[in-house]
Amino acid sequence: MSKRDSTCCNRRAVLTAGGALMLAAALRPAASRAQTAGGKIPIGTIGAGHIGSTIGGLWVKNGHRVFFSDRHPEDLHDLVARLGPLAQAGTVPQAIAFGDAILLTVPYGAIPQIGHDYATQLKGKIVLDTCNAVAARDGAIAQEVEQNGIGVTTQKYFPGVRIVRAFNTMGYKYLADQANRPDPKLAVPIAGDDAEAVRVAAQLVRDAGFDPVVVGKLADAKLFQRGGPGYGQRVTAAELKQKLSLPR
Repeated sequence: MSKRDSTCCNRRAVLTAGGALMLAAALRPAASRAQTAGGKIPIGTIGAGHIGSTIGGLWVKNGHRVFFSDRHPEDLHDLVARLGPLAQAGTVPQAIAFGDAILLTVPYGAIPQIGHDYATQLKGKIVLDTCNAVAARDGAIAQEVEQNGIGVTTQKYFPGVRIVRAFNTMGYKYLADQANRPDPKLAVPIAGDDAEAVRVAAQLVRDAGFDPVVVGKLADAKLFQRGGPGYGQRVTAAELKQKLSLPR
């Protein structure tokens, strides 16, 4: 092979490899690309009550753009004004379209209807599910949660969605007070079946000012649902792992 032919072959190899890398980057989820680069991802919320506004507000302060949604988005004007230009509000479809990750924070009894209405739009997205099932409020679905576990139950109503359980074990006032405290930070248990979604969710927990503890798969989320040994634990990551007999 001549020197010229060798040079052309090398050039083609470099271009081919570069094209493959560009294609891989294009196919990788936007949330993954942003987190890998150390950047901030756009986040939408379905629900903007106490937990939604608290966690969403912490993300805004960390530099994420957050689109809050509610049944009555006009009621979110003061929240958005207080949080500044990185925050906005609107309808649920707008929030889903905006966010690479979604914070789901509604009464658990609304889960079947929200899944029916929006699972198709949410397909492939990372959804952090904060919702707790309360029998007196949520009715029959609370019994389903008790029987099957809350992570598995949520996933049932959101087929194709990358569900991660998170931010469900403590009240909003305590979360607001303890966010970004000096080390060791407050532990927040998380669980999910999609490894990449769990990784992104863990970073979002850190960005909110807490220490994520990966408990396991969605079936393991029952360990920190209401009544579980990990629920309501105001402890560090090391302490939570000990209480749940997780590897340290």
